[in-house]
Amino acid sequence: MLSFRGVDNQSYYRLVPDNLRFYMDYTGTGNTLNPVHPTVLRLIMDSLRYFVIECHVDGFRFDLASALAREFYEVDRLSAFFDIIHQDPILSQVKLIAEPWDVGPGGYQVGNFPILWSEWNGIYRDTMRDFWRGRAPLRDFASRFGGSADLYQTDGRRPFASVNFITAHDGFTLRDLVSYNEKHNEANGEENKDGTDDNRSWNCGVEGETDDPSVNALRARQQRNFLATLLLSQGVPMVLGGDEIGRSQGGNNNAWCQDNEISWVDWSSGDEDLLVFTRRLIELRRAHPVFHRTRFFDGTGEHLPDVWWMRPDGRRMTRRDWDNTESRAIGVFLNGDELGSETQQGEEVRDDTFLLLFNVFFEEITFRLPARRFGTRWELVLATGNCACDRPVPGADVVVESRSLALFRRL
Repeated sequence: MLSFRGVDNQSYYRLVPDNLRFYMDYTGTGNTLNPVHPTVLRLIMDSLRYFVIECHVDGFRFDLASALAREFYEVDRLSAFFDIIHQDPILSQVKLIAEPWDVGPGGYQVGNFPILWSEWNGIYRDTMRDFWRGRAPLRDFASRFGGSADLYQTDGRRPFASVNFITAHDGFTLRDLVSYNEKHNEANGEENKDGTDDNRSWNCGVEGETDDPSVNALRARQQRNFLATLLLSQGVPMVLGGDEIGRSQGGNNNAWCQDNEISWVDWSSGDEDLLVFTRRLIELRRAHPVFHRTRFFDGTGEHLPDVWWMRPDGRRMTRRDWDNTESRAIGVFLNGDELGSETQQGEEVRDDTFLLLFNVFFEEITFRLPARRFGTRWELVLATGNCACDRPVPGADVVVESRSLALFRRL
């Protein structure tokens, strides 16, 4: 008799209505806790309060949170679980982060959690993985890069409701995401049938480890692309530990059962260059509020818009450009003078202004720096590949290497 099964099986677990010998499995782990029962709900709330009051925990991430929100069968954003947390004077003040899905029908609820909640943005993950392998429309990329206003703005939430991520503890590591097209879970003992098949990965031309210098250079560039995109996007970035040093699991995307070299972090063989690059990105993000706005873009501004999307020729994106699903290059102007009336200690917050150039094409692309009204001179701050510009002034050409990005700051 395990866990609460021997105490009161019918109260603590969801059971199949027509056959109480079997469990409803919304979690994928064999059973599902029953938060509809008052005693179970009280146990959950008492546990959460204990961790906040006695252990000084400042927030929670709820695994498979949709399972907690099922009143009967459907996921319900007005469920008792949400109601009691929202009215609790302690729990309503801490960080509440949902993994907004479970494995049951209708369980994928990204964008549908209540206003106090932030969410793991699985749509961001999927879009960015597709984008850097050349399979996501620019329209989708721009929505995710800008904080996913389509998911969180209408109910009053802010960009920090979106917890952006490329990889997590489940699935490929970042290194494996750019090294394998298929999962390699043979060591798990389930004939490679476990783990997801929807990885949206790209091995850059060779499956697994290789000594081909061109493939390894592309993989290194792709890892930098993912990290830069993640840390410069609006929202809250979540980096999987080990990705900053290129940790690999040998293509295993379900390594929870491997307490050995497959899942361990080998600090001695870490990618030092990638670590330095990641630290630089974190410093950039922390130093510049333009990369972590508290309000969504609205495309307006006193002199220049808060955000402006451009084609490689330096002109503004048109509806036809947004509808072109074959386009693989875009620039974005981030206006540090227009931060949405954000204030700090009573003073309006202002920041530097930046220009990001993205090239997902398999060949280098020449961008033209925008017109003089956007800035008279720019400096290159960061690039994930080669970036050439003799004199970064309005109308100048910038050559951005294939599958890379470049970040410029206005002087």
